[in-house]
Amino acid sequence: MLKLNFPKPAKFIAAFIYANEIVYQKTKKILTKKFGKIDYESEQLNFDSTDYYQSEMGKPLFRKFISFQKLKDPAQFIKIKLFCLKLEKKFSKNSLRTINIDPGCINQAKLVLTTTKDFAHRIYLGKGIYAEVTLFYKGGRFNHLPTTFPDYRTNTYKDIFEQIRNIYIGQK
Repeated sequence: MLKLNFPKPAKFIAAFIYANEIVYQKTKKILTKKFGKIDYESEQLNFDSTDYYQSEMGKPLFRKFISFQKLKDPAQFIKIKLFCLKLEKKFSKNSLRTINIDPGCINQAKLVLTTTKDFAHRIYLGKGIYAEVTLFYKGGRFNHLPTTFPDYRTNTYKDIFEQIRNIYIGQK
């Protein structure tokens, strides 16, 4: 007998790249108002694994990760990514972004990020939004794939996502 298997709610996270702390704080405030309380915020990390964003945002660039207390249905991530794109546009100057926001989710098995860019390892969700499994959990640790960006391969990032995963497991 055919039975549909719907996913359990997942831990909503957001990854930021920015140059200006004030823009980050304003963005975080808007996201908190929209999606609720934050239960994890990483320290500010240097973002220097690529120069891809420097022509648009300047340098030095920084990275932070947050997670939200309220779990989300993974089907909501199209709307969440579209909302984050509007925020990026709101804080743009001269049509250049001042902040990059990549929402995603963590469950027991993986970290998934959303993007607007298609590639061989990404799955189209709808409305111009794609999803990729960035890290998978196996052997008591997050592991990367050949397509995982270099910064997400670091133990620093993997440790952050393990902390968020532990919060998630405590909520279930």
